[in-house]
Amino acid sequence: MAKIPHLCKVDHSLQTVLSKYIPDTAVDVVVKWILEHQIKVRITKNRASKLGDYMPPQDGRGHRISINHNLNKFAFLVTFTHEVAHLKAHIAYHRNHAPHGPEWKHEFKKLLYPIMHEAVFPADVVQALQRYILDPAASSCSDIHLTKVLKKYDERIDNQTVHLADIPENTLFMVNKNLILKKGPLVRTRYRCTRPRTTQVYMVSPVAEVVIISSENN
Repeated sequence: MAKIPHLCKVDHSLQTVLSKYIPDTAVDVVVKWILEHQIKVRITKNRASKLGDYMPPQDGRGHRISINHNLNKFAFLVTFTHEVAHLKAHIAYHRNHAPHGPEWKHEFKKLLYPIMHEAVFPADVVQALQRYILDPAASSCSDIHLTKVLKKYDERIDNQTVHLADIPENTLFMVNKNLILKKGPLVRTRYRCTRPRTTQVYMVSPVAEVVIISSENN
């Protein structure tokens, strides 16, 4: 996958690459973060378990951040900011802090507040972020409202998909292009779904994009 240049001698080159992934109005801020901390950024394939991650310096390598390639520009920026907050917390506290504890939340808020306005994000994203930042979670995916708002800006191939949270219980739906499941009850943060005619159980995110196969009581 594409890699963002590390410590470019000419900032313009870095700006050009970043503009493909984040809003133009946030490029200068992100360039500053990357150059200040000598971050190696890797754009990866889609990972179902995470949107991005941060690796602290080790084995002679510096700070590393990876971000899924398929995020829209606003989701990419939120995720990148999330990971830079991990970097900042590592520098300030080393290993003496919880991964998403108060130290990380403090760093995340400091990074996000200056860019959390309508010159960078659409108004509905700003409103969702203002609510989310009151108590940011381990992942923006944990906030259903924020995730739904961000997903509005994904490039869509068709209009058939809906969020799992928005369909009735017992509805048959398809996810991941070929997996058919039946929606069950919400268990903590995920729906307990079953595969018809088997005993297989899948815990599916409320914001998973699904295609309805048939309505209730099938």
